[in-house]
Amino acid sequence: MHLLARQVQSHLLPLVVLFAAVQLAAPATRAEVKPAALFSDHMVLQQGMAVPVWGWAEPGEQVTVTFGEQKQSATAAADRKWMVRLNTLKAGGPFAMTIAGRNSITISDVLVGEVWLGSGQSNMQFPMSVKRAAYAGVANEEQEIAAANYPQLRMFTGKSAKTYEPQADLAGEWLICTPENVPGFSAVGYMFARDLQRDLKVPVGVLTLAFGASTAEAWIRRETMAADPELKPMLDRFDAAVKTFRSNPAPAVVAPPRSEDVSAKSTPPAAGAAGAAKAGKRNNAGPRDPVQDQHNATVLFNGMIAPAIPYAMRGVIWYQGESIVGGDPGRALYPHVQATLVQDWRKLWGQGDFPFYIVQLAGQDANSNSPVVREAQATILKLVPNSGMAVTVDIGEEKNVHPHNKQDVGDRLSRIALANVYGRKLEYSGPMYESMSVAGNAARLKFSHATGGLVAKGGPLKWFVIAGADQKFVPAEARIDGDTLVVSSPEVAAPVAVRYAWVNFPDGCNLYNTAGLPSPSFRTDRW
Repeated sequence: MHLLARQVQSHLLPLVVLFAAVQLAAPATRAEVKPAALFSDHMVLQQGMAVPVWGWAEPGEQVTVTFGEQKQSATAAADRKWMVRLNTLKAGGPFAMTIAGRNSITISDVLVGEVWLGSGQSNMQFPMSVKRAAYAGVANEEQEIAAANYPQLRMFTGKSAKTYEPQADLAGEWLICTPENVPGFSAVGYMFARDLQRDLKVPVGVLTLAFGASTAEAWIRRETMAADPELKPMLDRFDAAVKTFRSNPAPAVVAPPRSEDVSAKSTPPAAGAAGAAKAGKRNNAGPRDPVQDQHNATVLFNGMIAPAIPYAMRGVIWYQGESIVGGDPGRALYPHVQATLVQDWRKLWGQGDFPFYIVQLAGQDANSNSPVVREAQATILKLVPNSGMAVTVDIGEEKNVHPHNKQDVGDRLSRIALANVYGRKLEYSGPMYESMSVAGNAARLKFSHATGGLVAKGGPLKWFVIAGADQKFVPAEARIDGDTLVVSSPEVAAPVAVRYAWVNFPDGCNLYNTAGLPSPSFRTDRW
């Protein structure tokens, strides 16, 4: 009996030792300090303001972040999250950051400079190289890539993620701008950052958090939409679709990630409320998970924006709008959706009214790029303080929702930032319609951002129409008179309204200022 006991004991001893070893190792594993993915090699930190740094550790564990001469400590909370704030940083680098608790992590090649967030849909995702995604590739691709050697420019491209609940972390990595890395960079983000870095002579980092064919409401958090009577119906329809889907035992169809919008030849997906209403619709293979539909409320905020808050940054560049195709109700609501998004992001980041600059859609022969959509986008200038708009109506392509000229987009965005954030004395906007007066059979239009006069680029002005009280528009002649336009037609004796470039694709529209910046399409009426 004693022999049997000794045999059993001898067989159990290795298991007991193994169990003890696991027990000893487990706390160390659980206690490992881990920073958020944004805090990794080659990152850029924002100069001139407090910089949050966060991650996870064992509850109650003290974590110390060392950066230069600074040491900041925090204790991990019950949810394992910790956060410190570094005091104001000065531009420079490379530096190293150490994050230490029961273990220690060193982050290398850290720069301090200017950080911007680039978000929106596929024209913000649109990469430098055609080899990386459908419809992609910038103008002069080979030359641009070969010249992209800017070691002080870095980009973090977040992995696409649509989720029902806000996520804690975001997959992605910081890459140095080299000819080898730049093909996968957002073209708009790169062109914008390149122009800033050349002028400012400090490091520049861009967080690219964008997803093709997404609506603006997909980037807004749940609490904000639930509290807004105009936006709550979108959220309610989405929640109802999710409930239906999750109670259905049929296999799910998860659509693959889309890095492109619909082409001009395809039928645009319904946006806003219409898109949410269709979520969960069955097809031959089964229902589609509404959470994986980028037209639905909150899903991209949860998956891509929530994990990035409150990474210190200077401001946001935003390129989205091609998905405002849900008919007039969707377009009418867009100004409120767009303004709500900006206001809510600013509240969540806690950095005040940081700059928010949008790209107004280019001309294209598609309803997604109609002048009504461009007009809805432009309302940001009146509804949101410290906003700006890069006009691209003149650089569109008739049958391509992704214009290849991203150089002018970057230039026009960077001009707004250089003038309004960094104090450069330069013109940053094309002529903006302000008012109209009528004398006889002619309408005189006044513009802002027309210092030095207006310019008809490449010949007589095109795409002007005029109407009387009968609301029947006819082609008009537009003549430049200093910083004003005189518009008339022999068919209209008493002008009431003028429109410019008021079509989906105003090919050759050519009203500019002396800085070479275009006027957006506009109308003086609200018919």
